[in-house]
Amino acid sequence: MDKKTEEFYSRLREELNNTSVWPSEYLYKFIVPTDKKKIEEVENAFDNLGAVIQTTQSKTGKYTSLSVNVTMENPEQVIEKYIEVSDIEGIISL
Repeated sequence: MDKKTEEFYSRLREELNNTSVWPSEYLYKFIVPTDKKKIEEVENAFDNLGAVIQTTQSKTGKYTSLSVNVTMENPEQVIEKYIEVSDIEGIISL
């Protein structure tokens, strides 16, 4: 992980600690190229966590947005999921 990414996650961890009481619901937003395999990879990352996942395809159908609402135990668990899905080719985390 590069220095810029580490700094981003450090700031995110600090902000999550200061703004939420844990465990807490967290809303992840991702955009992936519309590809069944990529969408399934994101869904599988949240399997068995009781996540509510909504998908919306772009007007052109080229991209799919995923909103993942899930209860997380702490900021570290939130960041671990971001890191886990970052390996999916073409994913954008919002």
